[in-house]
Amino acid sequence: MRVQAAIDAILLRLERDLSRNLFYHSVAHTRDVLARTVELAELEDITDPEDLDLLRTAAAYHDSGFLINNRDHERLGCKLARAELPAYDYTEEQIERICGMIRATKVPQKPRNHLEQIICDADLDYLGRDDFYPIGRLLFRELKAFRLLETEAEWNALQIKFLKAHSYWTETNKKVRAGRKEAYLEALESRE
Repeated sequence: MRVQAAIDAILLRLERDLSRNLFYHSVAHTRDVLARTVELAELEDITDPEDLDLLRTAAAYHDSGFLINNRDHERLGCKLARAELPAYDYTEEQIERICGMIRATKVPQKPRNHLEQIICDADLDYLGRDDFYPIGRLLFRELKAFRLLETEAEWNALQIKFLKAHSYWTETNKKVRAGRKEAYLEALESRE
């Protein structure tokens, strides 16, 4: 597998071709998820080189479906991975594992194995980080741009509902992110 070449190519396409209204689902988000995926894999004791390569590739492709459409982007991201990754010497089996990881990030998340849990937690890592509010504002701007909501009150209600339904999957994020996420939920609920 030519992993870095595949990752570099999809990141370049995301940077160049994503809608400018994707304030949250931007190449910056993909880079953040990629970095956190690598960190989490290490903290979760993933040592198999192939698993690490597949995780990194899945993280790079996890929102690539937005290049086609902002609906059902996980399925579309798998379609792109299936079309593009053979040129980088990925096998059909490796691509299917990558697609499993991409599909697992669809909300509500339903990871079926440890690697899928890692990418799910990396994708929503910000929910328990210091940059929760600035990243949330980017998502609010994006949802407004696509006319999926209009007011800050709608946004706060959506965040509360989302935070209540969300759980981290990995032991690492349960320890280092869940408490902060709960504090954000309490703060949002106290505003109502």
